[in-house]
Amino acid sequence: MNTADLGLPVDVPSTALFTDQYELTMLRAALQGGTAGRRSVFEVFTRRLPDGRRYGVVAGTGRVLDAVENFRFDAGVLGFLRERAIVDEETLAWLADYRFRGDIWGYPEGEVYFPGSPIMRVEGSFAECVLLETVILSILNHDSAIAAAASRMASAAGDRPLIEMGARRTHELAAVAAARAAYVGGFATTSDLAAGFRYGIPTVGTSAHAFTLLHDSERDAFRAQVTSLGRGTTLLVDTYDVEEAVRTAVEVAGPELGAVRIDSGDLLLVAHRVRQQLDELGATGTKIVVTSDLDEYAIASLAAAPVDAYGVGTQLVTGSGHPTASMVYKLVARAESADADAPLVPVAKKSSGGKTSVGGRKWAARRPDRYGVAEAEVVGTGPVPSSLADRQLLVQLVKGGEVVAREPLDVARDRHAAARAGLPLSATQLSRGEPVIPTEYVQGGSGS
Repeated sequence: MNTADLGLPVDVPSTALFTDQYELTMLRAALQGGTAGRRSVFEVFTRRLPDGRRYGVVAGTGRVLDAVENFRFDAGVLGFLRERAIVDEETLAWLADYRFRGDIWGYPEGEVYFPGSPIMRVEGSFAECVLLETVILSILNHDSAIAAAASRMASAAGDRPLIEMGARRTHELAAVAAARAAYVGGFATTSDLAAGFRYGIPTVGTSAHAFTLLHDSERDAFRAQVTSLGRGTTLLVDTYDVEEAVRTAVEVAGPELGAVRIDSGDLLLVAHRVRQQLDELGATGTKIVVTSDLDEYAIASLAAAPVDAYGVGTQLVTGSGHPTASMVYKLVARAESADADAPLVPVAKKSSGGKTSVGGRKWAARRPDRYGVAEAEVVGTGPVPSSLADRQLLVQLVKGGEVVAREPLDVARDRHAAARAGLPLSATQLSRGEPVIPTEYVQGGSGS
């Protein structure tokens, strides 16, 4: 795989510098202190969901696997570290041979999660695991935030398709990742061609207001578009007067016109008027697409409107007010020595201030009620209760440094739809509230 598959500029040969300097200074000190080889377990989790969110969505797992595979310290990267004197020669020599050779387990992409869910578990030596903290968190925090917003929007939209169109509202590389995460969360298509090229997401797009303004008349613009793209195209009808534009659109394309797009005004009122006008003109099969700074609340408010599809940009790619999932990457267990057979001991931060964590390598399962609906996220250490053995959520993603769980993006998308359907109905409510199910902790064992 080359770096273009990761959405990286072609002059960036690896993901190794997608990290914070203190990962390398910790590595240097651990190598010198003799603790770098201790078997360690790191876990990714969030202590709380963003305000008002009832569940989270795991997204970015596939990109994490790509990033881990491409985490290599080549000559250029090593030269940069040497020039800046960030680490010493002993550490540089160790980095030159770096390959992650440990194991990674995680919630499969598209699954939902809750506070305390061990979304990803990274196991190996302290040295090889600690270096991955920043790149894993940067991917999961961004993509999961976008997927959560997308999921809420998909719930609000019901059976009506959603178009991701936020590329112009965020960083060019983030836009590709956002389109991918939105697809996992339930969006049907994207306007971003890079996302379509890299991830196979269906792409759509017709014209903007500039195309209409380019022509001497709206009729000329519509005629040119229909001639080029066919009668099934979508014509933008709010550049001037919507009523006149709809009339002209049907005259130019005929009743076979595919769709009209409305990008401004009182969308509820305008959509009803446009639907009535289209029907009166005989274009009963022409669909209505609405855009214009939509979020999940605006989409929900249009549930009774004769709208066939929604295009969402800014609010989606910024997480609809929550641009990060606030995940952390914490050491939860480590060996007593560098000996391969040394037992693991649970470790956890215990300071005050709301940043405590639970030590020990964890398993997770989702317990259903008698109707098969999720009623609790159960997180534990030690043996898994027999009643939850077939309900475990973590799957192995990397084994001995080799990726073992690649899957098509559509699988993650379908998984999310199924996971969301398995939650209580209140999960889809947009009103503020606590997580839709509680997280219960079951502790036992040594963490090994």
